[in-house]
Amino acid sequence: MAEALAPLVAHLATIKRRVMIIAVTVLASFVLTFAYSSQLIEWFKRPFQDDLIFYGPTEALFASIKVSLLAGILLSLPVILYQFWKFIEPALLPREQRWAVPLFSLAVGLFALGLVFCNLVILPLVIQFFVSFGMDRSLTPQLGVGIYVDFNVKFLLMFGFAFELPLMLTLLARAGLLSAETLRRYRKHAVMAALIVSAIVTPDATLFTMLLMAVPLMVLYEVGIFGARWFGVRRSPEEQAGSGEAGVPVGTAGERIR
Repeated sequence: MAEALAPLVAHLATIKRRVMIIAVTVLASFVLTFAYSSQLIEWFKRPFQDDLIFYGPTEALFASIKVSLLAGILLSLPVILYQFWKFIEPALLPREQRWAVPLFSLAVGLFALGLVFCNLVILPLVIQFFVSFGMDRSLTPQLGVGIYVDFNVKFLLMFGFAFELPLMLTLLARAGLLSAETLRRYRKHAVMAALIVSAIVTPDATLFTMLLMAVPLMVLYEVGIFGARWFGVRRSPEEQAGSGEAGVPVGTAGERIR
């Protein structure tokens, strides 16, 4: 029994060590970015010209913690991805290992692109729309820093992860789990799913913010179809009709041939 559990114990010890490295790195990055929390909040409030206020004694502190934690996680992404890569590296074939670094780099680039797009395009539109809506009704905008930071951080994270959709669809197609034809066939369902997801994850339930989230998701879905068409596994009609995994080399014990 001890010999059987030894690999599992070693596996758990590796997970624990890498999680600890990630936690220490994020904590150190958080301490560093917290020193610049005022500049980070100032950067966040660029779409809003007036001063932000706070309603409770701890609101400003927690707002600073949130923006600093987000900046710390982004600053720690190279270490996080490296630890994740070293964890899964032994399970990959040599040719798969060659693709891992470019794929990780592409994932980080797409996430950063989502943040930039949200910050430069989406957030100014959203904030200007809601502030103008209130001012047109003779209301004076006084935004609390806690609510404002929550609103911005949620939008940034949503668009960062949403921009991973084309890569995810392309990888699924490359693995043979999806095809461009299947994605095109379910395009209407994808549009409905984008609207539902947008209604759930957007900070408010207005049609304007839903569309600002749903429309980019639809565009990203189309990009995913393009990626699936060019990089997906091309199967013959006989293979598509079959249910087995044709063409996957296996050894006598059912293991992949290295």
